[in-house]
Amino acid sequence: MRKRIALKPKPIGNTDPVAPTVRRPVRSRARALAVDEHFEPHHHPWAQVAYCASGLIRVTVDTVGAQTTYILPPSRAVWIPPGAQHAVNVMETAEIRTVYLDPGATPSGWRACRVLMVSTLLRELIHALETSHPGERDDLLMRLTLDEMTHANTQAWGVPLPRDKRLRSLCEAVIGAPGEKATLAEWASDIGASERTVARLFRTELGTSYQQWRQQAVLAHALPMLARGVSVSQVGAASGYASDSAFSAMFKAAMGQSPSYFQSRNAL
Repeated sequence: MRKRIALKPKPIGNTDPVAPTVRRPVRSRARALAVDEHFEPHHHPWAQVAYCASGLIRVTVDTVGAQTTYILPPSRAVWIPPGAQHAVNVMETAEIRTVYLDPGATPSGWRACRVLMVSTLLRELIHALETSHPGERDDLLMRLTLDEMTHANTQAWGVPLPRDKRLRSLCEAVIGAPGEKATLAEWASDIGASERTVARLFRTELGTSYQQWRQQAVLAHALPMLARGVSVSQVGAASGYASDSAFSAMFKAAMGQSPSYFQSRNAL
């Protein structure tokens, strides 16, 4: 049984101790969470950056009628625009640091989610904001945090999720077992649908084929593992590939670089 984290209602405005305001537009807080704990879908009137300082988390965001899920290792964060509904699942015991931003402090053009690479400087700024108090130093920390966040490199790690309940069940099962080699017909049988029906749902709901979507789901698991230094052989095996060369070929075709090169450039 998954342990649920009860979310207390979050009043809008200054009554929330970490709510951003016009005077203090950037706030930060930290939480230590155990594996399998999660936050139910909820939203805030402000923007948010969910940052995994340690462990592994999965963040699912609902924006403009579409859902996308992100698997985040340390030194990666996801930007969530104001008002977007989101849920957080802890895949490994984690320390989550969350940055809240007043809508007025939202960088220009940041209307959609994006995965940020958290630099050493940004990591320390987020940590410092957790204990800062109103004043000149706090103002400088907020300004520098915004500047560093705006200039952070981004990565395309999201996996789109469908609305159809049957297809959603199938997609969640694939995400939960990326190394499973079941065919689309076998997955379809699990949800009581025909292969043709499921293939049609992938096209109409997600605008892609099952194989293309599954590749995105596999990469969503593989990228954090590579970034944490797991060997290419182990990552390939965990992703359902029989050989390093087959996994490397898929990875290079999708990412434009070999998994070993990605690992050398993105090591945590």
